[in-house]
Amino acid sequence: MTAPLRVVALVEGTVQGVGYRWFVRQAATARGLAGSATNLPDGRVEVVLEGPADDVRAVLAELDGPRAPGAVRGVEHRDGAVQAVSGFTVG
Repeated sequence: MTAPLRVVALVEGTVQGVGYRWFVRQAATARGLAGSATNLPDGRVEVVLEGPADDVRAVLAELDGPRAPGAVRGVEHRDGAVQAVSGFTVG
């Protein structure tokens, strides 16, 4: 198991109203990650992923992968301080 990692990603494109947040939730929970996927007023989705670094990186790679619904134009991400959150929320 790798050390815990927290990543905050901003996903732009056609990612609201297409099931994108639920796709992220499924990918994250399948790997046992905590975090959230939230629609932002500017049309982007903010994704927070926290858990073992290898699993976080794997889900991060899926955010603009071929299975992602909608049309992702870009993903910007930054590492954050691990907050030991549990569960995955969709907002």
